[in-house]
Amino acid sequence: MRLSRHWSRDDGSASLEFITVGMILLVPLVYLVLALSAVQSGALAAEGAARQAARVFVLAPDEAAARDRAERAVAVGLDDYGIKADTAQIGIACSAAPLTCLTRQESVTVTVRIRVALPLVPDVLALRNVASIPLEARATQTVSRFWGAGATE
Repeated sequence: MRLSRHWSRDDGSASLEFITVGMILLVPLVYLVLALSAVQSGALAAEGAARQAARVFVLAPDEAAARDRAERAVAVGLDDYGIKADTAQIGIACSAAPLTCLTRQESVTVTVRIRVALPLVPDVLALRNVASIPLEARATQTVSRFWGAGATE
């Protein structure tokens, strides 16, 4: 009888159980919030950079300036979110592929691809490359029907 009474006492174990279960549930929940916020930030960065790059591309005076401006727009857009622009891949596609992209009423699509590293992953053995999420954003703009109207042709 005496042994069973000893094992049935719960004095002080509720706080220990609360702390243990709380930590087991709280740590993954906090990490999930951090990971989702990093992915959301990357998605917003890629989408904003692609949209701005498409806008500046169709407003440029020529093809070379358009590509340069689009790359700078992507770099600035990603830098605003703390993402290195040299890791991004930029693709520019035109609806008039054999011709120049800057043709009136033609559409230009800018694609930005980035990889968002998961938070708190150490950079040992290149794990940051493996533990990252690829994101892609596309934006399409149409070249104005008045593009190049002021220039002599």
